[in-house]
Amino acid sequence: MPADTIDRDRPICMIYLIRHGQTALNAARVVQHPDTPLDAIGVQQAERLGARMAEVGLTRILSSDYPRARRTAAALDPHRTIPTELIALLRERDLGTLDGHPYAGVEHQFFGPDHDPPEGETWPLFLARVARAWEHVGSVARGGSERVAVVTHGLVIRALTELHLTYGGDARQPVRFRNTSVTIIDPTPPWTVRLSACARHLE
Repeated sequence: MPADTIDRDRPICMIYLIRHGQTALNAARVVQHPDTPLDAIGVQQAERLGARMAEVGLTRILSSDYPRARRTAAALDPHRTIPTELIALLRERDLGTLDGHPYAGVEHQFFGPDHDPPEGETWPLFLARVARAWEHVGSVARGGSERVAVVTHGLVIRALTELHLTYGGDARQPVRFRNTSVTIIDPTPPWTVRLSACARHLE
C-alpha cells in the first residue's frame, strides 16, 4: 500500500508512534540535554506533522514531558481539544555525563547491553521503563477504540520497534527514525507496524 494513502485506507483506530521535531543539537549530532527545545526547523516540521495528522482525527495524545516532545505534541492539537497526557516513561534514555558530547566517539553507548553511559540509565532499567511505557500505551488504546498519538524520542522508538512490535506487509525496520516521522501500528496485539518511519509531510 502506498505510504501516501495508508492514513486513509487503514482502519481508523490506530496507534501513531512519532519522533519529536528537530533541535539544534540533533542537527549538530550532539547528545541532547533534557530541556533542549525544538529549533526553527523543528517547529516547522511539527506544524507540517500537525497538518498531516489533522486528517486522522486523533482521540488521545501521549507525550514525553521533555520540551521538544511537548512542543511537537502541541502541534497535533492546535485548538487544545484532544486529551493529552505527559508521561515521564516516554522520556529519552538518560545518557548521564554524555549529555553535550558529540555523537562521534560515544554513540556506541546509546543502544545495547555492552556499554552503559556513565551516571546514566543502565540498559536493563531503560528496557524496563520502555516496556512499562508500552503497557500504558496499550491500556490507553483499549483494544482498538482510540486513535492515539505517542510522541517520544529516537532511542525509545527504536527499543519499541525492535523489542515490542512486529512488522507486517511492506513495513521494515528503518536505519533511522527521522524527526517527526510517523510509524503506524495496529491498536491490538501483536502490535503490527503497518507503516514505518514515514515523513512524507516533510517532502
